[in-house]
Amino acid sequence: MAAPDKVPAQLGYRMPAEWEPHAATWICWPQNASDWPGKLPAIGWVFAEMVKKLTQGETVRIIVGSRDVEKRARRILGKCHVDLARVEFFILPTDRGWTRDFGPMFVTNRRGDKAVVKLRFNGWAKYSNHKLDNRAALKLAAKLKLPVFNAPFTLEGGAIDVNGQGALITTEECLLDQTTQTRNPGLGRAENERALADYLGAANVIWLNKGIAGDDTHGHVDDLCRFVNPSTVVLCAEDNPSDENYHPLQENRERLQGARLENGSRPDVVELPMPAPLVFDRMRLPASYANFYIGNAAVIVPTFNDPNDRRALGILSELFPSRHVVGIHAVDLVWGLGTLHCLTQQEPETL
Repeated sequence: MAAPDKVPAQLGYRMPAEWEPHAATWICWPQNASDWPGKLPAIGWVFAEMVKKLTQGETVRIIVGSRDVEKRARRILGKCHVDLARVEFFILPTDRGWTRDFGPMFVTNRRGDKAVVKLRFNGWAKYSNHKLDNRAALKLAAKLKLPVFNAPFTLEGGAIDVNGQGALITTEECLLDQTTQTRNPGLGRAENERALADYLGAANVIWLNKGIAGDDTHGHVDDLCRFVNPSTVVLCAEDNPSDENYHPLQENRERLQGARLENGSRPDVVELPMPAPLVFDRMRLPASYANFYIGNAAVIVPTFNDPNDRRALGILSELFPSRHVVGIHAVDLVWGLGTLHCLTQQEPETL
């Protein structure tokens, strides 16, 4: 169903904050072995734990590539005592499993209308197997019978975070790069800001510099800095001056000190620790507590068998007093170069 010939902001649409009420959470059941080389059999059980926590407060909509994949997923979910009455399956072939980046991005307006913004997806400007993923949002919008706004630019959901009031955080490394992993050739800062305002209702963009080490997306902000309420962000901080994350994270803290929210105030900044470097097969992995996901009833947080796991969970528990903050073991999951937030996408509730 095509949307009117106007951009979403002209019709009063905005992207709600992640903590606003959800109709559902979307995930894509793991089925591509190349996402987790040598570890795919273990990943389904991690997904089951995610689904179990999220279904305590909302429906979870699971994309599966076939009926056989659905059967495998049901078996694992059943063994983990997941409430299958709160799970819905959508059969749709995909290339990968990173729903945050290729799945539908939802916007709403004050009248209670909901629509999908179809953003271009080019495999993070790095991987060739993205054609099915690029079509997924349109196909899912059709299944949901929702109008679609076709955005004329490339953007992944993990590249941004919003407070639902008009502010958006992103990184220059991801959106402005013109040499390494270029999403939109020739699109500069002003053009990006206009696109984010028009299609997501985010007229106030806060630019950080670089993402964390090991992130093959080249600067996704959801491993780095996240809104936790309209005026507060958590920002990863590295205590070890010899770690390669130390100086970039310090610079991002300095940028936030000069940043302004949509109302002109400075954001409150809460530091979130980093786990010790996690290396597998001589590769630094993008392990970060900032890749948490805010569900209706629970905030699920990646943990890494690290002493800072407890610190991170404690900090987030204080910031989300009305939700259960729970750790999900993510040492195997991060071998796929992403964790909980990368794998999920919220569908907002409407009036």
